[in-house]
Amino acid sequence: MASETSRSFVRRDRLREIESKVQKWWEEKQVFKSEPGNKPPQEGEKFFGNFPFPYMNGYLHLGHAFSLSKLEFAAAFHRLRGANVLLPFAFHCTGMPIKASADKLAREIQQFGNPPVFPEEIDELENLTVVDKDKNAGGNDENENAVAGKFKGKKSKVAAKSGGQVYQWEIMRSVGISDAEISEFQDPYKWLSYFPPLAVDDLKAFGFGCDWRRSFITTDMNPYFDAFVRWHMRKLKASGKVVKDVRYTVFSPLDGQPCADHDRASGEGVQPQEYTIIKMEVVSPFPEKFKVLEGKKVFLAAATLRPETMYGQTNAWVLPDGKYGAFEINETEVFVVAHRAALNLAYQNHSRVPQKPTCLLELTGQDLIGLPVKSPLSLNEIIYVLPMLSILMDKGTGVVTSVPSDSPDDYMALQDLKSKAAFRAKFGVKDEWVLPFEVLPIIEVPPFGNKCAETVCLQMKIKSQNEKDKLAEAKKQTYLKGFTDGTMIVGEFKDKKVQEAKPLIRSKLLETG
Repeated sequence: MASETSRSFVRRDRLREIESKVQKWWEEKQVFKSEPGNKPPQEGEKFFGNFPFPYMNGYLHLGHAFSLSKLEFAAAFHRLRGANVLLPFAFHCTGMPIKASADKLAREIQQFGNPPVFPEEIDELENLTVVDKDKNAGGNDENENAVAGKFKGKKSKVAAKSGGQVYQWEIMRSVGISDAEISEFQDPYKWLSYFPPLAVDDLKAFGFGCDWRRSFITTDMNPYFDAFVRWHMRKLKASGKVVKDVRYTVFSPLDGQPCADHDRASGEGVQPQEYTIIKMEVVSPFPEKFKVLEGKKVFLAAATLRPETMYGQTNAWVLPDGKYGAFEINETEVFVVAHRAALNLAYQNHSRVPQKPTCLLELTGQDLIGLPVKSPLSLNEIIYVLPMLSILMDKGTGVVTSVPSDSPDDYMALQDLKSKAAFRAKFGVKDEWVLPFEVLPIIEVPPFGNKCAETVCLQMKIKSQNEKDKLAEAKKQTYLKGFTDGTMIVGEFKDKKVQEAKPLIRSKLLETG
């Protein structure tokens, strides 16, 4: 058998020679120009095809070629049958990815020089990579999305284009742009003049039968397209189809505008996640450190996706070494939450000064342990704040409700505190904050009964809150069954299915403030 190096490519080279000659002839004869006929066409005498504008923050790639091949084949087929074929092509340049990349490049040059000298070790990759954090951490209800049938992929188009590079300069260099030219891409308009012409060259080499007179880019750099979009918006607004209102969306504080899915340099597919805030009021008298908050209503604010389970609260959880703050929500109320959560709330107008959280007191989770709180719907009049070591401070509010009847994470964390005196002593937890509180049955979940978390943890022989893989599986079982088959056995909506009761209980909580 001939070796790889001795293989002949004569036939391939001959085909490419023919391809090159034919494409040159197409160009000279302008065979893909399409003009209207002298009379309206009959059925089958015309064909119009179009392709979604590819985004111009980089070169075209094989994915574009694969998708485009279907349109190209159809157009060529109809052309061979004598149809008048119109095939335009355009390039998408609006939105934030180009602007975000240009701004990132400018920041790198400002920080590391031109050309930049980057540090050898990189501590944070969050801007361009998706970090799969501890998905089993307590108080983070990821599996509830699965209950509703929502599944999200984590690989973005930008991640594919970056080739695993971290810095924007390195990304530009990796695609063959010289160091002398990269700095010019700090100007977003450079991208608009650089990549589309190269894309046209690639499409011609691909053999795409396009009428290039009908090619354009978006943005106000193209006044014709800009006027076309403005006309659309005026017409839609005049007919009442476009209105100005507020809605939940991913928002960029840096740019001061919403950041829709395709506008992002990273994080495609991420949508707003709606939580219900549970306001757990701190019972007076306040401890000494909280004296500055005297005269205000102070709440530990927990974010939950399961408001129907609030009847079964036995305690609240905080991360002992987590950084929290007491933030003014309005003239009379203060929320104790993580700083990131306070910023998020401020951009939803839950702050005395819109978009600017006001922190009255810096706190750690350890400062909060032992606080007595009153929580809405809880069958316990007073519950206490206790330590949980698996809370993620960048998810929710950093404060987590505890419902050990239906949450395996909560059940095992509570059992650890109950059974390990040394663990309680380590964080200064008094016996009376933990030992009297038993699991409260609130939902009947066949086949697990009315304490489904306890049942599943015992069946799976889970020994502690550190068995994260087992707890993840237990959580999946209990949450799915609880939502689909569970029936409320306490409260105003007793005997209703969880699916029915959940929105009703949420509405009740919102109505009562």
